[in-house]
Order: sequence, then structure tokens, then C-alpha cells
Amino acid sequence: MPQGKPQSTFHKMGLPIAILVLIAVLALPTPPDLSSAGHRMIGILIFSVIIWMTEAVSYPVSSGIIISLMAFLLGTAPDMANPSKMLGTSAGLKLALAGFSSSALALVGAAMFIAAAMMKTGLDKRIALFVLSKIGAKTNHVLAGVILTGFVLSFFVPSTTARVSCMVPIVMGIIAVFGVSRKSKFAAIMLIAVAQADSIWNVGIKTAAAQNMVALGFIEKQLGTTISWLDWFIAAAPFAVIMSVLLYFVLLKMMPPEMKEIAGGKEKIAKELQALGPMGGDEKKLMILSCILLFFWATEKKVHPFDTSSTTIVAITLMMMPGIGIMTWKEAQQRIGWGTLMLFGVGISLGSAILSTKAGAWIAHEIVTNFHLFDATGFFIIAVLALFLIVIHLGFASATALSSAMIPICISVLQGAAEHNPLNVVGMVMILQYTICFGFILPVNAPQNMIAYSTETFEVKDFIKTGIPLTILAYLVTLLLTKTYWTWMGLVL
Repeated sequence: MPQGKPQSTFHKMGLPIAILVLIAVLALPTPPDLSSAGHRMIGILIFSVIIWMTEAVSYPVSSGIIISLMAFLLGTAPDMANPSKMLGTSAGLKLALAGFSSSALALVGAAMFIAAAMMKTGLDKRIALFVLSKIGAKTNHVLAGVILTGFVLSFFVPSTTARVSCMVPIVMGIIAVFGVSRKSKFAAIMLIAVAQADSIWNVGIKTAAAQNMVALGFIEKQLGTTISWLDWFIAAAPFAVIMSVLLYFVLLKMMPPEMKEIAGGKEKIAKELQALGPMGGDEKKLMILSCILLFFWATEKKVHPFDTSSTTIVAITLMMMPGIGIMTWKEAQQRIGWGTLMLFGVGISLGSAILSTKAGAWIAHEIVTNFHLFDATGFFIIAVLALFLIVIHLGFASATALSSAMIPICISVLQGAAEHNPLNVVGMVMILQYTICFGFILPVNAPQNMIAYSTETFEVKDFIKTGIPLTILAYLVTLLLTKTYWTWMGLVL
């Protein structure tokens, strides 16, 4: 919880409830086909989900709690390889910190530095204003421009929060110079579009969101497969394109702006861009480095053998090298969300331990058996699990936390189902990860939604009014592409 923000009863009760549920789970007899360590990991998983859903403590603090629980509860459990001995707290702590050695964590950390460099130099603002300056002053064109800007920035700013943090003041400035009321429908749909477009392109671009890195980390570690930037883009971009178009029409239909055109709007945007002046040296360096990095991302495993994480770390190193000097370490660290990085690392550790202790396999067996998924088609499994993830997302304020908790279970469910039917487990995990990015319904479902909501240009009911049809359409598009494009690509079977 942010400092100074009053806690509701819901938040205050989150931690006591989580502790009581953990104790209750641990007190239950361990099923004969589940290890003691696996039993304890299920308790830790449920505890984690409760404190994440209730936001009973801040995410960095929750990370420390989960590390402590894993170290001691797993450390005092029998060693799975030698049940006559305890695993030991040192080995338990090693499992709790395993996520911090993940290449996915390195990529997320490096992405935060790129976002910091964008904000420090103002290149993100220049790109956004440049795109908006080309669209004209008709309100529907401005809406299209906001959505298009979200798409363009997704390539260069690998942080949803950073992209929205850049776009919000720009769009608020446009609303101000247009002389439009902050409480107008025009202002509302522009700010809603900023948040929703970025959520949509979290699906389309592998490096656009941290939660994608969680899923990819599990895919690499548990399934032994690396998904390149281009392979992800080819699979996911059609979904994001379709949803971007649908977002445009949903917003215009559900909240039509009061005016069709704003007099002198294009000139006002051009004036804002002109006020930035010519590109500075640091901006030019960052643009060149970003384009080179984008080339390496897009050609991974096609033109060269270098993985996304390694090339991104090299780019960050160059950004802070003497002589290039886009930013210093001191300038960067003030703009880095270290708590998010903590959550990310612990999330990977949590998921990996769920899998390595066979807790995930046990949960998956129960799900597959009780829901009769042994003989289910890949399409039916996607339909059921995607709907489950969309519904449970309503209780989460972080897609990264949701991925950490649910993707390991999805992997185990799909592996169990694949024993009876030919399924592409890797491809189906990718598709389910797309649905984890959906956070379209409530402002509290994603940090980018809350940033837009903080402008007070729209009410919660406005976000819900546009978010529900958008979520329904996203689910239907997921089913359509699962039945057609993704099946043709071999991602399902």
C-alpha cells in the first residue's frame, strides 16, 4: 500500500486471513501422492494470492514475507530426494531466491533502465507528440492517434507504467490547450484509450510488459523452449491489431465525444512539439541505440544467436558508459521501480518452487480429473482456462503477480492434458499469457489504469462501461484466433 493511503477493512483483514488460511492448509493431512514440500508450497501459494488480491501489504514487503516463508517452511520439510533428512533453510532460501538468477529478471530490470532513459531525455514525449501531430484535429482522429501512439511506444519503451506515465501529461496538455473540460466525454475516452491501448499492446509485443517475462521465464525453465521476440510478435500482433481497432469503435460507441472537431487542434499539437526544440545529443544517441536494440530483438534466432536479455543489458551498459553518457547511475536509480523488480524475482521463485516440488502437477491432476480435461480439445481447454484467468484478474492489481501464481499451474494442467491428447503446451501457455494482460474492467486491475484514473477525467463506472464489452470482445477474439490463426500456426496442436 502506498504511504499515506488509508487502508480499508478489506485491506486490513487481508494479512490475518492469509495467515489463518496458510495455517489451515498446513494443518490438513498431506495427500498420499503429494510431497510434504509440495503441500507447504500450496499453502504459500494461497497465502500469496490472498495478500496480492487484498493488497494487505505493499508488493516489496510481500516479497520479503514469501521469501521468509519459503526458506523456513520448505527448509523444515523432508528433502524430496532423501526424505529421511530435512531440506534445510539454506536450500529453502536457495529455492526462494532462484528467480533472481533468471534471465527474464535481467530483461525486466534492463527494460526499466530503458524507460528511465526515455523519461530522462524526453524522447518518449517527442515520439508521442510527433505521432499526434500527424493526425488532424477531428476528435475521432485524435483518439486514433492516441491508440497509435501507444502502439509505437510499445516498441521503444518496455514498461507499461512508463509509457502511460509519458502519455498522460501529453494528453492532459492537449485537453488543456484545446480548451476542453476535464470532465468531458472527450477527455474521458482519451485517458481511457491511453490505458487500454497499452494493455492491448502488452499482448502484441514480448518486451512491452513484465508479466510476459514471467511466463517466458517459466517456459524456458520448465519446458526448455525459448520464444524469440519475432515469434511472439508474429503470433500476438494480429490479436493486438484487431483489439486496437475494436477499442476505437467501442470507445466512440459507448462514450461519443461532445464535438467532432476541435478548432486549431493540429496547430496546438504542433506548437507543443515545436516547444521541445530540436533533438538533443542524448535523444539522438538514445534513438540510435533503441533502433539498434529493436533490430536485435526482431532478428533474434533469425540473423544472430544472441538472446533478448543479453542484447538489452549491453544496450543499458552503453547508455551509461563514459563518452556516450545518456544517463548516470544516480539519474537512473531514482526512476527504477525496485519494488516491482523484487515482486518479479519472487514471483518466478514461487512459480518455480510450485513446479519443482510437484505441487503444480498435483493441482493440475485434480483440475484435469475433476473438470474431465483428459479428453478435452485444445480449444476447449483454452476457452475454460482463459475465462478463469479473466475472472480471477478482477481480484488482482498486478498482472505480474497473476502470472507468477497462475502460469505454473497452467503449465502443469496442459502437461497433464497433453499426456492424453496431442497439444502444443508452449503455444497454449503463450495464448493463456495473453489473457493475463487483459486488465480492462477495473481501474485497480493494472497500474496503468490507476495512472489514467488519477487524472479524474473519468469515473470508475466509465471504465467499467467500456471495459466489459472490451473484455468480452477480447475473449471472443482469443477463441476465434485459437480456432483459426493460432491453430494454423501450430500453437494449439
